[in-house]
Formats: sequence, C-alpha cells, structure tokens
Amino acid sequence: MNPQRPPTTAAENRPVTPEALRQQYESGATVDELVAVSGLSYGTVLNRLHDAGTVMRTSWQSRRMRQDPQARQRLAAHLRALYEQHGATLTELAAAGAGTRRAARRLLTEAGGAVRTPQQTLRMRAAARAAERQKLAVSLRARYEAGASVPELAEDCNYSVATVYRLLHQAKTLMRPQHRHGPTPGDEERS
Repeated sequence: MNPQRPPTTAAENRPVTPEALRQQYESGATVDELVAVSGLSYGTVLNRLHDAGTVMRTSWQSRRMRQDPQARQRLAAHLRALYEQHGATLTELAAAGAGTRRAARRLLTEAGGAVRTPQQTLRMRAAARAAERQKLAVSLRARYEAGASVPELAEDCNYSVATVYRLLHQAKTLMRPQHRHGPTPGDEERS
C-alpha cells in the first residue's frame, strides 16, 4: 500500500532556476534561507548559484547588509550620483563599493537609476572632456592676454606648443603678431 502524498501546487511543481536563486541571494537571502524556501539541498543551492555566476558573500557581508539597510540605501544613492553625474561605469562602481558589476547594477536600479549603454557612456565622457578642454582653453586665453607667451603656457601646462595654439584658437583668442628674430627689413638697406 502506497501512502498518500499531499497534492502539490503549481508553485511546488516549478523547478527552481539558478537565475531565480541568484536574484533572491543578491536581494539579501542567505543560502540557508534559499535551502528552506526551495526544498533543495545545501549543495544543490550552492551549485545553482555558482551556475548562475553569483558572486558569493561572506557571512559578515550578509550580516552587515541585513543590519543596516540605510547603509545600503546610502551606498546606492552614492553610486547613482557617481554614475549619473560623473559618468562612472559599472566596473568603476564595483570598485567604489558595490563589489561586482552585477551588484552595482542592482544598487543603481534600487536607487532609481537607469543603466546606460556603452555608447551613451562614451558620449557622456566625450562631452565631459570637451567641457574640460573648453575650460582650459579659456584659462589659457586669459593668461595669454595677460602677457604670457605660448611657449611659457606650453611649459606650465605640460602641453606641446601646437596644442596650446589649438586651445587658444578654440577660445577665439586674438593672437599677438609673431616676433621677428633677425634684422629688420630696413636695416639691410642701410648697410
């Protein structure tokens, strides 16, 4: 005689995917909690997390994450500011405290940010460089108009003379006439 098994629900029949386990783990669940919820063995949960490419936390990281949700919110807000205002990449956010690119992406979206495409990041960084270059050009123009020579500016800024000329032209600087380092044309006729 076979014992009667209780009827199973649709949720119990669904296989627990590695991706679903990873999402729960990265949201703060521990491996023990995933074992309890999924009904899988500890080793199976670990294997599925590994298959999904999950970066595992240490126990103290899990405790810290659970003990101070405000710290997580502050980190997420800080990472969003770096990402949106300074053009940081996900890799840079990972180095700034998120730990991994995936965690950086999750924290960014938790803070209400939207992930950019690589092309958008390149355009954003190019615009920032152009703004910095324009600021430098205006500063060089002010120094040039105050009497500094192009070679002096190049030496002070550690740029080539040609680059300083380009920056001065970019700032629409009215250039002084070039010095002539030889006899003046009238001196040759007098001899």
